[in-house]
Order: sequence, then structure tokens, then C-alpha cells
Amino acid sequence: MNFRNMEEFWPFYMNQHSKAATRRWHFAGIVCSIICLIYSIFFNLWFLICVPLLGYGLGWYSHFFVEGNLPATFRHPIWSLMCDFKMFGLMLTGQMDREIKRLGKRPILQAY
Repeated sequence: MNFRNMEEFWPFYMNQHSKAATRRWHFAGIVCSIICLIYSIFFNLWFLICVPLLGYGLGWYSHFFVEGNLPATFRHPIWSLMCDFKMFGLMLTGQMDREIKRLGKRPILQAY
């Protein structure tokens, strides 16, 4: 699939993140990455290696073991990274459920 812009990619991206647990793992990965980035800037530059390891590692875990699909990063790394941060922002501001409804998807409820 070829996407010309983020607006075209966004519905595909959200389809790849249909489960709430997948989105939560991505959120945790971004938070951990931000913490490692700040720590590395102020205390130890070696922690920069943890930024992508934690960010992608937690996100990819969710794709392989929660969502059961391949990360969009493998085929669309730039669009995927941009959408990771868009999703993070929507989750941070409590607008993610509204966005899912706007796209015509119901949030998948999970017990954990």
C-alpha cells in the first residue's frame, strides 16, 4: 500500500492498533522513551540507546503478542512514527475513544 499523506495512512494505522491493550503498550513505550531521552540529556548519554529500544520494543511486543499483526513501522516507518505520536497525544488528552468512533471503529474492551 502506498500512502500519499498522513490522513490516508491514519485509518490504516488505527486498524493496526484496534485493541486498547496495543495502544496502551505504545503509550507506555513512548513515555519510557521520553524519560530515557530526558535522563540521557541530563545525566548519561549512553541512555540514548534505550530511547528506540524501549519505544519500539514495547510497541512491537504489543503487535506480536496482543494485536497479532506486524508493526506498521516495518513498511511505513515515517508515517508510523508520526501516527505513534498522534495517538499518544490523543490518549494523553482523552480524545482517543472519540477518534476511534469517528473512524467508525468501536473500542475493543479487554479485561486487563
